[in-house]
Amino acid sequence: MPSLHAFANPARFLKIARPLTPVLLLLGAALVAIGCWAGLTRTPADYLQGETVRILYIHVPAAWLGMGGWSGIAISSLVFLVWRHPLADVAARAIAVPGATFAALCLVTGAIWGRPTWGTWWQWDGRLTSMLLLFFVYLGYLALAQADRERGGDGRIPALYGLAGTVLLPIIRYSVVWWNTLHQGASIGLTRSSIDGAILWPLPFTILGFTLLFGAIVLMRMRTILARAKAEARLRRKARPAVVA
Repeated sequence: MPSLHAFANPARFLKIARPLTPVLLLLGAALVAIGCWAGLTRTPADYLQGETVRILYIHVPAAWLGMGGWSGIAISSLVFLVWRHPLADVAARAIAVPGATFAALCLVTGAIWGRPTWGTWWQWDGRLTSMLLLFFVYLGYLALAQADRERGGDGRIPALYGLAGTVLLPIIRYSVVWWNTLHQGASIGLTRSSIDGAILWPLPFTILGFTLLFGAIVLMRMRTILARAKAEARLRRKARPAVVA
């Protein structure tokens, strides 16, 4: 069985990523379409929230991937710092944009959901504020990674930042437990849920579908970063003056 070090080879990674990307993309899009269709047409309205409850089919996957994306950055950063695998650094940079996008989508859908439910678009409570901070941390990582690349850095500073940002994840997760907040408590667990099954059942389709789409986007971005690096290396070689014998 090949070790994890074997998959750090860019050529081997690309051989796997090229056929895997469209599979993840198509399967993810199909699952999202099924989940959204079922959530909009095959589930009842909530007895308290009415039709607005249907936004959970987008909001919950967005929250999951906003936090999961940063977990991916942290793991990739740790692998890069410990084993110095260049692909780990590439993976962290590739995750940042879709992770930030889903964090922003979580905030936007949360505000839309909160307006009719709480009577306000925004409230500075623990869950909302910590998620907003995570979005800003994503933006900070993107700026830092770009600056590190432009100055020819070795990637260690963005990787350390990626690890430091994980402090927000438990705060987001347990904010509804630690502080009195407008945001509802944990509704979905591994073994139980406070949401009625008649409303809940399309949610796994959208969670899995958006997760597969996230994976496809990350693979596409990794392939783009590797192709750009290869092109830049080729241009640098051509720019070198010829050695006269």
